[in-house]
Amino acid sequence: MKFPLVKDIATTSVILISIKCFVKEALDLMLQENHRNAIVVDGDCFRILTVVDILNLKKDKQTIDTKLQNLNLSKIPTIDKDKNVLDTIDYLNNSVEHICVLNKDDTFYGLITHTDIISNIDPDTLMDNYRLSSFLKYGRRMKLVGKETKTYKLLENMINETNDHVIVVEDSKPIGVLTTKDVMKILNNNSDLSLSVENYMSSPVDTINKNSSIKKALNFLKQNHYKRVIVVEDNGDIYGVVSQKELISLSYSRWTLLMKEHQEELNEINAILENKNKKFETLASTDSLTGLYNRYKFSELYISSYTSMIQRHNKMSLILLDIDFFKKVNDTYGHNRGDQVLIQISHTLLRTLRNIDIICRWGGEEFVAILPTAPLDIANMIAEKIRKSIEELEIDVVGKVNASFGVAEVKEGESMEDVVDRADKALYLAKDSGRNCVKTELDI
Repeated sequence: MKFPLVKDIATTSVILISIKCFVKEALDLMLQENHRNAIVVDGDCFRILTVVDILNLKKDKQTIDTKLQNLNLSKIPTIDKDKNVLDTIDYLNNSVEHICVLNKDDTFYGLITHTDIISNIDPDTLMDNYRLSSFLKYGRRMKLVGKETKTYKLLENMINETNDHVIVVEDSKPIGVLTTKDVMKILNNNSDLSLSVENYMSSPVDTINKNSSIKKALNFLKQNHYKRVIVVEDNGDIYGVVSQKELISLSYSRWTLLMKEHQEELNEINAILENKNKKFETLASTDSLTGLYNRYKFSELYISSYTSMIQRHNKMSLILLDIDFFKKVNDTYGHNRGDQVLIQISHTLLRTLRNIDIICRWGGEEFVAILPTAPLDIANMIAEKIRKSIEELEIDVVGKVNASFGVAEVKEGESMEDVVDRADKALYLAKDSGRNCVKTELDI
């Protein structure tokens, strides 16, 4: 098994534009080259212009005649072109989706994206028997809308919730999808946003059955050049969405196992393994920013906790919490400060929860905790204790932050998705009730 060098898989066909140019110039190039983004050269660093950045212009009532230097564009990391592809995983496991590849003299060589990595994964190393349904049972949020939904509402949602797509459904079946490419066309054509989404959505929708293997899903992405797989039930009803990033994570975890099983076949990367094995083990179970368990590991621990609950005839509850107005923190103070907020809240959760409790970063600014032996009333008290601890935090520069909570008790015979769904509904009730409060499933 040979792991390629970064230069061998980097995309060299990239839109490169100076930060002194106008947004319209960049947008014209993106449409002309059929690209979703452009790399902006800002002195000795590189930034990225995405469709969301252009949408934010519209939100702020600015025009595409604005100069790129007036936008708060994200800086993207760089990597030497002669590095091994394994060295990209530490980046791509986080929120970073692009890495600039540089020559020895630090000039631009190309770009690494999820698509480049996924196109170079050896299908023979994948879990042929690992089904999408097994992966999706851990839960993934989708943005589903009806075809009559007004386009301007969807664009607002894509800005506020940083969604890069929405799925249009009718009678629970996917009939269209609105992606960043569709948004680019809408913006460039100055289209009427009061029209319904059915006027601009891409249709029909290519889907894959939930019982398909990870290998088949990856081949599906390669052949169609998609960023995500829309998964359906046997009857065609929407089942879930899996992104490139998630499939890559599963694939690399499988690679790690194969490395251990076939050491003699992997002599060419033994030196890399000595430094990387520990990182890969951590990658498989923890969130790199906060150090908490990630969703994949949390799902495993939920199963073992649930089994123990049944065997010992105990109670068990689940808390779902979301930081209030977190997007405003990022917009006002920058993503670095936002990351510090997440880290400090993670530390507070670890200090406040009991030793037997299990805490995970569920995604973005959401966290979820399993509380073994805790019935709903005890879990509610613990959630309130956490809420107060977060409320009392004094975070450097940012100041005070709050969080909203949803609590649900685990019932015998139900899946993790069921209890998370009830906690999620309670969480949304807490949001609708003014935020910074705790609601349980009994309040729904």
